[in-house]
Amino acid sequence: MVIITPLAFNSFATQSPIERITTTASRTETLADPLPVVVSTISEQQLALIAPTHIEQVLKQIAGANIQHGNGQEYLPALRSAVLTGAGACASLLSAEDGIPLRAAGFCNINELFETHTEMAERIEVLKGPGSALYGSNAVHGVINVITPDTTYGDSLLGIDTGSYGYKRLKLRSGKDFGTQGIGFNASITRDSGYRDDESVNQEKLNLRYRFESNDLLLTSGLTYTHLDQQTAGFITGFESYKDQNLAQANLNPDAFRKARSFRAWSKAQWQSSNNIVTITPYFRNQSMDFLKHFLPGTPLEKNAQTGFGIQSLWQHNYNNDIRIHLGFDTEYTAADFLQNQNEPTQGSAFLVATVPQGKHYDYDVNSTLYAPFISVNWHVKALTISAGARFEHIRYDYDNNMLAGRTRDDGTVCEKGGCRYSRPASSKNSFSNLSPKLGLSYQLNNNHYIYANVSQGYRAPQAAELYQLQRDQEIAELKSETADNLELGLKGHYQQLHYVLSAYAMNKQHSIFRDSDFFTVNDGKSHHRGVEVELNYALSKSIQLALAATHAKHSYSYNQILNDININGNDIDTAPRTLANMQINYQPTDTTQLALEWHHVSRYFTDPENRHEYTGHHLFNLRSAWQLTPQLTLAARITNLTNKAYAERADYTSFSGERYFPGKPRSFMLSASYTW
Repeated sequence: MVIITPLAFNSFATQSPIERITTTASRTETLADPLPVVVSTISEQQLALIAPTHIEQVLKQIAGANIQHGNGQEYLPALRSAVLTGAGACASLLSAEDGIPLRAAGFCNINELFETHTEMAERIEVLKGPGSALYGSNAVHGVINVITPDTTYGDSLLGIDTGSYGYKRLKLRSGKDFGTQGIGFNASITRDSGYRDDESVNQEKLNLRYRFESNDLLLTSGLTYTHLDQQTAGFITGFESYKDQNLAQANLNPDAFRKARSFRAWSKAQWQSSNNIVTITPYFRNQSMDFLKHFLPGTPLEKNAQTGFGIQSLWQHNYNNDIRIHLGFDTEYTAADFLQNQNEPTQGSAFLVATVPQGKHYDYDVNSTLYAPFISVNWHVKALTISAGARFEHIRYDYDNNMLAGRTRDDGTVCEKGGCRYSRPASSKNSFSNLSPKLGLSYQLNNNHYIYANVSQGYRAPQAAELYQLQRDQEIAELKSETADNLELGLKGHYQQLHYVLSAYAMNKQHSIFRDSDFFTVNDGKSHHRGVEVELNYALSKSIQLALAATHAKHSYSYNQILNDININGNDIDTAPRTLANMQINYQPTDTTQLALEWHHVSRYFTDPENRHEYTGHHLFNLRSAWQLTPQLTLAARITNLTNKAYAERADYTSFSGERYFPGKPRSFMLSASYTW
């Protein structure tokens, strides 16, 4: 049963720090500390105090996570990695809602978390690294799982948020409990006119939930619908241009937009006996998106869509008191289509005008089939738990090119100056198979402390965009799956009012997919990722709590490539700050009043692979407060960027445009009221 608590006003000192539950690591509710992996959680209470307008505001409280907010609901993610960019980079981090991936394995989108109901989630769990056999392609650096609330027990909420720059949001949650059955819904409507010129976000999200239970069966069904209509502001250019208020507020791409719709439905049936739990979860997805690629010459329009269905299954068997076996099979089928069309002639240099033609650039369909059996065994030997598992995954693409193959215009004529930019491979079939082993050890030092280690391998199959959206002379992309070998050690536990997670990891990635200086999509990349992380929660007193999430890491290239006469081997990967830190001080002076001060630090980072250009980093402060006026009514106020710091949410450098930035928002305010019954 979920009890809706917009803000839980409890004495910090009375909270038990050991009861940290996760479902992401095992698909069942499990205590997080004994596991040989790290799963970090943002609770419903934390989410209510943050009242996030973007998921970046939430995930910055996770050590090792670095979500760079673009404009509107757009972002670029990082988890134990540099910020991920490129056509298929999103495939290195799996995004899910209620344990079901948001997209099929070959069709990720770098912004896909805006299709989750983060604003009204029950909690958000982040599994770090490729440590679980439950997840295959795309879970190289980990899993972000947004868990929606079970609204079938009759709790209700009405919330209103209003803030600076025209921000407004309505939140509504309600349900009805009929004993063995229940129904409920969870909805939010957002209107945001934005800080920058000619930008806006209109967004609606809805969750429906149904529950049925009997003596040996629990059936829960869910539905999520999201709609986004966004007018987008792009990069600003020029060295440290984000410090100029007029430039920071300007929008050089007033025609840019993104329109996206997603629909997902699932039904989870769970049967339980004395030694067995069987879970079967069929699901359905349907998504479509139109957006103007304002960052490309000619600003083409992309239209992409996918429809698919799948099944997750899991059998859990307690062989005896010491051995538990997990055996499962996941499968899915997806039909996707992609169209890129340029409506107007290209503007710019003579070379761009000649090589980037008006008309269709790509038009193709891909049918994808995936199947993945997996097994894991947990064996308890006194204080030691051994977790061993493996997952085999096979994915097949059936690609149908709806245009002329090659790098011609859509009418078959040849572009001048060497040929057209965009190249379309002939229709084909591609398949990829991967086996991913996992081994974890967790040793219970005493009742409250654990030492753990895990060795694991992650992988991701090439994405459809990497295989079929080629450029220049490339006629076929001969790619193999990207892999990552991961070693991790750590300590977890609690001492009195301190809960802690300390971890160190070393990951080597091979066969990284990227577009080289000849505009070929290749498989030659290698990189090293080394880091240490700490997450602490400490109740200093009955009224003051300290929380810290920090990481120090080096993400570096480990292969030879000459760019502008520099071999990047050994260089820091661009957009990979060495240090990230987030600290919060929560003060509860009375049973009905709460204050929270947050400090967030991003260290300097290089903005190009040659390490010639850099962003200096920044410090930000946010202040949040809440007052529970009655048992049902809560008021809250928030100030983000308290010191009105001029900073960049994202910085990078290209040879075409030089320094580019997404400017951060100045000091802004939000007032909220929520009523529960």
